[in-house]
Amino acid sequence: MKTNALSILIAGACATAAHAAPPGYFDLRQGVSLETGDTWIDGGRTYRLYGVQSCLRGTSYTDKAGAARDCGEASLAVLAAFIRDTNPVCAAVAQAGSTTYVGCYGTVGVSRMDLAVMLISSGFAFAALDSNGLPIHPEYAVIEQDARERHAGLWQFDDVQHPAIFLSRNANARKADTNR
Repeated sequence: MKTNALSILIAGACATAAHAAPPGYFDLRQGVSLETGDTWIDGGRTYRLYGVQSCLRGTSYTDKAGAARDCGEASLAVLAAFIRDTNPVCAAVAQAGSTTYVGCYGTVGVSRMDLAVMLISSGFAFAALDSNGLPIHPEYAVIEQDARERHAGLWQFDDVQHPAIFLSRNANARKADTNR
């Protein structure tokens, strides 16, 4: 009887230790304040997934029923679901101003999976581009192209637009206005 109780205590302690973030990582917990499908605030600090661009809030796509839907809200909902379902852990990879860029992985079964890859391959996020229009993380652009070809997630809707195109058009319009 004592052996069984001891075994249960040891098993419980091991399970707790197995779920702790490894050194250099922190848990991305449910309940953080999600700003977008790639950015959140936790403890007053802003975090953003490195190499990822979510749909922008306020931009829309037309669903199969013909209704306009907020693309940014769709990206945000999928990020929330992945946080809930995969218990990601993250590590800082870069700092820009007050934003900490992170790489994260979640656990699906016994496999660890890059959170950015999960979001992009599901079609609810995009490969972020630099100011020259090149992917920040080229592997993510390949994954995005695959999602597009499979019509995954948001790519199933004809009017979904890569957020970088929207941002570029707005920047070019502002530049044209200042040159007048």
